[in-house]
Amino acid sequence: MDNFSILAYAHESGKPAVLATLLHAEGHSYRKAGACMLLLSDGSRIGSLSPGCLESDLHERVGDLLLSGEAELIAYNLIPEEDAIWGQSMGCGGILQILLEPLGDAAMDLLKQAYLKVEAGFELEWLRYSSGRRIEYAVRSSIPGSNRDNAHSGNEWRNPLFSTRFAPRSRLFVFGADEGTIPIVRLARDVGFRVAVGDWRVILCNSQRYPNAELAVGSTEKIIAALNLSSTDYILICSHQIAKDREMLEGILPLKPSYLGIMGSASRIDRLLEGVPPMDFIHAPVGIAIGADGPEEIAVSITAQLIAVRKARRRERGVGGIAITNGGNLLGGWAEQQNDRSEAFFGACAR
Repeated sequence: MDNFSILAYAHESGKPAVLATLLHAEGHSYRKAGACMLLLSDGSRIGSLSPGCLESDLHERVGDLLLSGEAELIAYNLIPEEDAIWGQSMGCGGILQILLEPLGDAAMDLLKQAYLKVEAGFELEWLRYSSGRRIEYAVRSSIPGSNRDNAHSGNEWRNPLFSTRFAPRSRLFVFGADEGTIPIVRLARDVGFRVAVGDWRVILCNSQRYPNAELAVGSTEKIIAALNLSSTDYILICSHQIAKDREMLEGILPLKPSYLGIMGSASRIDRLLEGVPPMDFIHAPVGIAIGADGPEEIAVSITAQLIAVRKARRRERGVGGIAITNGGNLLGGWAEQQNDRSEAFFGACAR
């Protein structure tokens, strides 16, 4: 989610900012290697790398980084000997290596291009190359053999320092516009899904009830065609009309979607799935078993399951992480820090 939000910022604003990327994490860590956060000059940020332990220290560096145009490699050791860091009791633990990159106009323009391609459905790699004391950037398809869209001629023959993958936001299609789906749609959007809602009742399936969602009204065939549903989609069937749900189920099964959740009691689900062979993408009953009661808690249960499935699929494809192919040049000179220490290497690489 955070990575796409960074692309969206470049597209909508494009003002210079500092990109913080977690290159390496050892021991306890709030985020995994590859997580990104954008630090803005007004003190705000997009994304996070910690639960608040590091953000203030990182923000202190933004002004100087934007002025110098030079990147900074920071090593934090948050494993406490006496549970104190910078005079405060933190207790976070972990050793982190974070790269801070000031992104000027050229880098932002490239991220704008990347945003348009990702929104069009392409998976991309954002590559960093070393050019003396400068970092050059390029974007290429993450699919082997695809045409590359490089920002600098000749980069395709060089090994990048590291790359970050960007993927289109996963889409959740919710069939059924009953009251209980409203918190599901809201939570799914909050965690980074594009959301579409379909129903045969226009009085329920409208932009007043589902702002910022794709909408489709009509028969099963019309909805599937209008939304161009495919194997990459996450689908939730929950209209509470068993005939309508069965009709949608029969239309969806041939697509073999990434996720198919079915809401309802065990007896209702048995009736719906009668004659349907077991399939690993079907989750019925839907959601994680947390003893949920009421629409809001049920939405949490379902959204948690959606996140888990999305994470697993992205791990399989390497999306959202980083690949360090020439890390010695980038991380050279970094020494293991003593507990409760941090060290910065100015000009470790420069833009």
